[in-house]
Amino acid sequence: MAKNKSTLMQLLEYLLLRVLAGFIGLFPMKLNMWVSKWIGLGYFRSSSRRRKIALDNIRTSFPDFSEADCTALAKKSMAHMIQLFVAEGIKMPTLITPKTHQKHITFTGLEKVTERLNQNKPIIFITGHCGNWELLGYALSVLGYPIAAVARPLDNAFVHDWVLGVREKYGLQIVTKWGGVPILQELIEQNTSIGFIADQNAGDRGIQVPFFGRLASTYKSIGLLAMRYNIPIVAVHAKRISNTLQYEVSVTDYIEPSEWNAQPDPLYYITARYTRAIEQMIRNAPEQYLWLHRRWKSRPKFELEGKPMPKKLMQQLESLPWMTEIELNKLASATI
Repeated sequence: MAKNKSTLMQLLEYLLLRVLAGFIGLFPMKLNMWVSKWIGLGYFRSSSRRRKIALDNIRTSFPDFSEADCTALAKKSMAHMIQLFVAEGIKMPTLITPKTHQKHITFTGLEKVTERLNQNKPIIFITGHCGNWELLGYALSVLGYPIAAVARPLDNAFVHDWVLGVREKYGLQIVTKWGGVPILQELIEQNTSIGFIADQNAGDRGIQVPFFGRLASTYKSIGLLAMRYNIPIVAVHAKRISNTLQYEVSVTDYIEPSEWNAQPDPLYYITARYTRAIEQMIRNAPEQYLWLHRRWKSRPKFELEGKPMPKKLMQQLESLPWMTEIELNKLASATI
């Protein structure tokens, strides 16, 4: 009985979302963005838990910000989140098509990327929860390139199938986040590029790399795949530039295998470098980052125990070409 009730509730939620999507689709983009902005500001005021997470993350990431600056950024971030999920998420499949994408997307600095893709050679694409992370894989599929994206399945099966159909409309393949490594390996061997949202907390088994002056647990799988198949990792940012579904898609970093092969710890170098690229994306448009995301949830064991940083981790950090003594000392003495 409980199972049937759960299925019924999922169906009702799905039908409600479909009705809401149809209603939103009747109105122009600017109006939807304006309404979504105010919904986001209302969410900021009503959700004390999420508001606290966002403000704490911003304060620590931007220590020079005043309290007013932190609050203003948190509000803009939540407004952006609702605009992304509600207004843009619903309108994107109908507005961005193989015939109309030029009206909505400006591609900048992707020459090396398109050259490799046109040679039918795969790439690992990464981005963070900044700008429109859903747009990247969708845009590449609209352009006709074989691409697969790693995503967490939605809890509601009906909503999951609906969203999956939208995402895969032009050939984008969605791979379930858990247990998908063998599938990803097979896709790469078939010259299909892979896309990751690479700023998620990796728990106690992740690699601790710098992110906004703090260590952040980061998944090993991206670096391991790149090393196994000797393919580049490209950090790409889809930045909103107007309220009419206008985005600039640009390359923040292009990491060649030859660059990590010369490093003393290639996996650590790769993971730290693409995480640094994500930080650069966020600094470029901090109001478009999901600051309520618990990126720094898992803390290093030495930090929790109040002990000095382990020698191995210190050596890994020192080996990073861009690491400064000031940042290294900050990381070594940081507490959360």
